[in-house]
Amino acid sequence: MNHNNIADNVKRLREARRMTQEQLANKLGVTFQAVSKWENGARG
Repeated sequence: MNHNNIADNVKRLREARRMTQEQLANKLGVTFQAVSKWENGARG
């Protein structure tokens, strides 16, 4: 799967559920910075 599609899907699905990056991060046990990196397509 294309990396940009993953980033787009994370953001689209999060927003569809009216969640903030911080709320999603808490549910997944990661930092909100990690969610931001996923959504922006950053690697690492």
